[in-house]
Amino acid sequence: MENHSDSVPSTETREDFGKLQHGCEHYKRRCKIRAPCCNQIFPCRHCHNETMSSLTNPKDRHELVRCDVKQVICSICDIEQEAAKVCSNCGVNMGEYYCEICKFYDDDTDKKQFHCDQCGICRVGGRNNFFHCEKCGSCYSVGLQDNHLCVENSMKNFCPVCYEYLFDSIKGTTVLRCGHTMHVECFEEMATQNQYRCPICSKSIFDMSQNWGHLDQEIETVPMPEEYNFEVSILCNDCNTTSTVSFHIFGHKCTNCGSYNTRRQ
Repeated sequence: MENHSDSVPSTETREDFGKLQHGCEHYKRRCKIRAPCCNQIFPCRHCHNETMSSLTNPKDRHELVRCDVKQVICSICDIEQEAAKVCSNCGVNMGEYYCEICKFYDDDTDKKQFHCDQCGICRVGGRNNFFHCEKCGSCYSVGLQDNHLCVENSMKNFCPVCYEYLFDSIKGTTVLRCGHTMHVECFEEMATQNQYRCPICSKSIFDMSQNWGHLDQEIETVPMPEEYNFEVSILCNDCNTTSTVSFHIFGHKCTNCGSYNTRRQ
C-alpha cells in the first residue's frame, strides 16, 4: 500500500505542512537546532539552556547564543541544513515566523513576533504596540511611553523575585512605580502575599494612601503608654526624607509625604 503520510491535503500548501504540530513546550516549530557551543541537537535554545544549566559539573554549564546557530534539522524530513525559513529539501516553512538575525523560528504567529534592532532580539506582542526606551534598554508597551520612571538598563537585570534574567525572558514583565522591573507573575504573587515594597529599593509599588488612612485611624485610637512616649528618627523609603516622629508600635508616618513605608534610623 502506498504511504501518503507526507502528502499535502488539497487545502494546505506545501509550506504549511505540519504547521503547529511540532516543537516543544516553548515554541511550535518545524525544526530543531544544532547548538554550535556543544554540537548537540535541541528543540530550541531554552531547551538547551535548561539542560546545560542542570549539569552536575559547573564547568560544563553554559548558555546558547541565539544568533550563533548555523545549522537546523527539519522536523518533517529530518534533513540537516543551514538555517533558513524554508527547508531546502522538502519545502516546508520550518517556522511561519523566522528571524534571520536571531535564527528564531515559531509557527504560532498569534504572538505577533517582531525583531527590535535596538534590543537585538525578537519580541512578541506586535511592533505597533511597543516602543524602545533607550535609557531602560528595552521595549515597553506604548502605554508606558513618557509615562514611566526610567532606570538605566533596568531590564538588563535579574527579576528580584525569581532571579531569572529579564531582558530575554519569555515571561511578561512590568515596570514598577519606582522604575525597577520584574515579571508580571512575580508582581502579582507579591500582591497576594501583601508585599507592597519594591524588593530592590523598598519604595511602595502600589497606591497605599487608603492603607495609610487606616493606620492613621488605628494609631489615633490606640495611644501609647507613658513609658513609650518618646520620639524616634525615621527615614522614608518613598521620598527619602528623614524626620523625627512620636514612637508607635503600629508604624511611623513620614512628615513629608505621609507614607508609613518608613524605617527607624
